Amino acid sequence: MSDRITDSMLENRVKRINELTNSPLTLYSKVDGKNVANVGNFHLSRAYGGVCLHRMCNESGGVRTPIISYHTTKRHLYDLMNAWIDGIEFAREEMSETV
Repeated sequence: MSDRITDSMLENRVKRINELTNSPLTLYSKVDGKNVANVGNFHLSRAYGGVCLHRMCNESGGVRTPIISYHTTKRHLYDLMNAWIDGIEFAREEMSETV
């Protein structure tokens, strides 16, 4: 097995984050014939030869960078997203045990 991180692997991690956070799975929706950003959606940005995780924060397409504020290597972002997913899942398990 290769250690190479593919776009598909990153997209699968983004999908998992959207599912765990009950966020929209698609970046935009059509409303009255216009594309409107799905607020809360996590998606990948690609620039400068790197990738970054963005989260849509308004209907005009503004974004935040919840994990890292710059474009980095696929490997680095993949590792960060996995750690974040583990943290979300851990917190959910802890919450369900205390209820």
